[in-house]
Amino acid sequence: MRTLLLLICCFFFQMAAAQQAPDTTVSTSDNGDTVLPSLLLELTHANLRRMPELVAEIEQAGGRAVLPLLAALQNGELYYQEDTRQLVLRRESGGGRITVTDVFSGTDLAGVDTDTLESVRINNRVRGVLQATIARIQLFEGTAAEREHAASIMLSNLDESNIDVLNEAIADEQVASVAAMINVALAMNLLVTDAPQSERLAAVETLSGNLESPVRNLLRSFLDELGRNEQDLEVRAAMESALAGIERKVRFYELVEQAFYGLSLGSVLLLAAIGLAVTFGVMGVINMAHGEMLMLGAYTTYVVQLLMPEFINYSLWVAIPAAFIVSGLVGMFIQRFVIRYLNGRPLETLLATFGISLILQQAVRTIFSPLNRRVVSPDWMSGSWDINPVLSLTNNRLFILLFSIIVFVILLWILKKTSLGLQVRAVSQNRDMAKAMGIRTDWVDAMTFGLGSGVAGIGGVALSQLTNVGPNLGQDYIIDSFMVVVFGGVGNLLGTLVGAFSLGVANMFMEPMTGAVLAKIITLVFIILFIQLRPKGLFPQKGRAAE
Repeated sequence: MRTLLLLICCFFFQMAAAQQAPDTTVSTSDNGDTVLPSLLLELTHANLRRMPELVAEIEQAGGRAVLPLLAALQNGELYYQEDTRQLVLRRESGGGRITVTDVFSGTDLAGVDTDTLESVRINNRVRGVLQATIARIQLFEGTAAEREHAASIMLSNLDESNIDVLNEAIADEQVASVAAMINVALAMNLLVTDAPQSERLAAVETLSGNLESPVRNLLRSFLDELGRNEQDLEVRAAMESALAGIERKVRFYELVEQAFYGLSLGSVLLLAAIGLAVTFGVMGVINMAHGEMLMLGAYTTYVVQLLMPEFINYSLWVAIPAAFIVSGLVGMFIQRFVIRYLNGRPLETLLATFGISLILQQAVRTIFSPLNRRVVSPDWMSGSWDINPVLSLTNNRLFILLFSIIVFVILLWILKKTSLGLQVRAVSQNRDMAKAMGIRTDWVDAMTFGLGSGVAGIGGVALSQLTNVGPNLGQDYIIDSFMVVVFGGVGNLLGTLVGAFSLGVANMFMEPMTGAVLAKIITLVFIILFIQLRPKGLFPQKGRAAE
């Protein structure tokens, strides 16, 4: 019996010993999991001297898993709760709305009191360490785009440790674009060493055509007599040739960017002037309150965002029809109760609409105050499209450019393919004949004025994404709108399109050389001289009444 009990005890002892071996292995493999929480806890109270070392330790313990945490820390969005010391991601979205999420999972922490959150302090030195740390992690564990971006960041900080990292990364890199960026960094480092002439010439060839700012700065430093001042004539000539080629590319892309901003300005002028072209062409009314229709559309966007603070990303889709309706109804009201009593009296109409513009401005000041209001851009319109290091197209201007073309096509379809458009064209070409044919010209005038004002309201929605919304918003565009209409041809939509983009691009190219005010004056003088040669504009209106 004793022998049996002894055998049973030995069996259970061996089973326990067998189960303890894997436990030791797990605790060793989970060493990072046990170290990382303590490092994260220390992050909430560490002083700034300790932070660089702490960031390095967190990188070693967490690897790619800590990228969201490091990015939040770099952007100033990493906070912790005072009582629990739990790290959270605190972001302030459009309209001042604050969201708190888990740093790693991204889940919303709705029950957290934002008043109890404290930010994790960093300084410029820590930001530099974070940038290099994030780049290192992405260089080995990121996607191809992340690896290329990480290598480009390292161009500005080619110290010994980063060079070792780049040499290690290039050995296993399979993506050509990433390898090319790493080779650029290594070539930059080789130029500052005492390498043989053949290797330095090869390094210059590698840098040739690269548009990164650190590359240009390095080449300039070698050609500057007060800088590194390259003494090897052959290498110096290669550097001068490479820098000249890079500068030519930079100037070309700067012209492309200027043209894009000119088209962006033209798209705003198109949205502002296209409604004016319709009303001016059909009714011959000089509507000085047309700029206030832009303002009403912009304020409608602001009010919609106040009513939808939780749905900023969808607010523009509500604001577009709302602005069209609000501005269109105000325009119809002005036409029915003011302008129709002043038919055939252009001077009185001009003074009346100017007075209406002042009334609308003061009404907005009374309701919303004279201060400018900020309309938040949705996430899908934020950011930019980075084509290369020197050419970047902002998403909001790109969307507005496409949006203006869409509005133009829809309005053109309405005027060409609908019954209302047929009647509008008939009245604009010969009002008396259209009236004799049974067309209700008063109704056409009201609908046309409402349509033109509504399109201006839509332009105000687009304009709110580029500038602050204020009572004087419309005054900045009313004169330009009239110039576009007169230059393109009164009542001609194609002329308005060409005129808007032409004036927008011309202004954008002249402003850097002459300044904004002188550019406006030159444009105005050009239009005056142009009208002397072509009084009816680029695309004159057709019809007997146009004679």
